[in-house]
Amino acid sequence: MIIVADSGSTKADWVAVTPKNTHMVHTMGFNPIYHSSDLIRDKVQTAFSDQAIDVSAVTHVYYYGTAIWDKKKKQIIEKAVQQVFTEAEIEVEHDLLGAARSTCGDSPGISCILGTGSNTCLYDGTEIIDNVTNLGYFIGDEGSGAHLGKALVKAYFYRELPIELSKALEELVPGGKQEFLTNIYNKPSPNVYLASLTRFIGAHRDHFFIQRLIAESFSEFIDRHLRKYSNHLSLPVHFIGSIAYHFQDFLRILLEERGMQVGIFIKKPVDTLVDYHRNPD
Repeated sequence: MIIVADSGSTKADWVAVTPKNTHMVHTMGFNPIYHSSDLIRDKVQTAFSDQAIDVSAVTHVYYYGTAIWDKKKKQIIEKAVQQVFTEAEIEVEHDLLGAARSTCGDSPGISCILGTGSNTCLYDGTEIIDNVTNLGYFIGDEGSGAHLGKALVKAYFYRELPIELSKALEELVPGGKQEFLTNIYNKPSPNVYLASLTRFIGAHRDHFFIQRLIAESFSEFIDRHLRKYSNHLSLPVHFIGSIAYHFQDFLRILLEERGMQVGIFIKKPVDTLVDYHRNPD
C-alpha cells in the first residue's frame, strides 16, 4: 500500500492506494512553521485509526506540503509521518512540485497554487527550474485566500466597504474589531482565519466592490509573479487550489487580457498525484 498526501495550510488529503482500490482520509492542514512533529503525528495517527487502515502495511508515503522550503521544515514533517507509518519509505516534497506534477505531467508549463497561500513555478516537464520567491502571508501571498481576506478586513476598518457589505460583514463577525484582531493576532494560524473570509467574498462576488477587490488581488499575483518568467507568454498557466478553482472566471479574464495562455484548474491535486505515482511510466 502507498500513501499520497497533499497538504495545504487549511486541510490535507491522504489517499491510501492498493492494487484494487483507494481510500481517502482527511486531516487538518499542516504547516511546519506553526505545527510541531508531535501535533502532526497525533492528528495523522488518529485519522488513520478512525478509518481502520493498517498503517503497518504502508510501504511508501509521498507527501507534498506547504512551507517545506528548507531541510529543517522538511524534517518536521518527515519525523511525524515516519512515526505513524513505521514500515514505510517517506518522501516529503514542497507542494510546488506536487502542483507541477499534477498540472503539467511531463510537459513544460507554469504551475500556480492559489489556496490559503499562493506560489508559482516554472516547470520543464521534469523539474522546477524557476520560482519567484513567495514571501508568505505577512508581506506576500498575493492572490491567495489570506491576501483576499486581508484586503477585505482593511477595506472594512478603513471605511471603504459600501454600507451594505459592511452590515453583512458585521452580521458574520458580531464581535467587530475585537473579534477580528483576536483571530488575527492572538490565535494560531491567522492566515487560515483570513482565508476563511473568502466565503464572504464568494457570497458577494456579484457586487462591484468585491469584483474589484478580487481583480486587484489576482492582478497583483499575475504581475508580480507570473509575468516575471521570461517565457510566460508561450507556456500554459495551470492552477491548483480552492481559490483558483472557485474564482477561475476572474483569472481567465485577467490572463487573457495579458495575452497569456490559460491552462487547467484543479481544486484538489491529490487525485492526479495518485495517478502519477501509481503509473510512474
